[in-house]
Amino acid sequence: MNLIQIVERLFEQYGYWVLLVGLPLDFIALPIPPGNSTLTYTGYLSYKGLLHGGYAVLAAFLGAAIGVTVTYAVGYKLGMPLIERYGKWLMLKPAHLEKTRRYYDKYGDRLLLVSFFIPGVRQFIGYFIGIIRVPFRTVLLYAYPGTLLWVLAFWGVGYLFGDQWEHMLGLVERYLKYFFIGVGGLLVCLLLIRQLRRSRT
Repeated sequence: MNLIQIVERLFEQYGYWVLLVGLPLDFIALPIPPGNSTLTYTGYLSYKGLLHGGYAVLAAFLGAAIGVTVTYAVGYKLGMPLIERYGKWLMLKPAHLEKTRRYYDKYGDRLLLVSFFIPGVRQFIGYFIGIIRVPFRTVLLYAYPGTLLWVLAFWGVGYLFGDQWEHMLGLVERYLKYFFIGVGGLLVCLLLIRQLRRSRT
């Protein structure tokens, strides 16, 4: 049974509960069908009239918001104590997190709006912002709107392209990957140029 067949069967059996329960599990990084596929198939079911579009988007947003909240809380409560106790075994020290926190304070809030689109980042961003103690007000202002953008974008792919949703999902994920790899490479180059300039001066 392939991934799409698993998602289809889940929706047949549980309907909107797939979104309310499945998306939080996706954020917790459990090995379940990924959120992008689930949301796009949700849009397709809305296109077919098998799900109410408004209810589907609401259930998906609530599920995603629950996932962000749970992972943020886990990172906030358990992350730093675990790192202080076991971080040396992972070559990860509190000083490293403090440096990361300073970078986040400078650039990070707005990145929360798009971090859920970055392959492999969505499952860890909640833990990360919890560990570095990002204020919950910031989570409300940036992370939750970011999850809503993610939900609407992938639900929209399924709804707008209908029977072609699988093909379009593959294209979207492929070009998103290329885009963020390019942006990451550009940022690394800019940082290297800045370091070289500082070393010369």
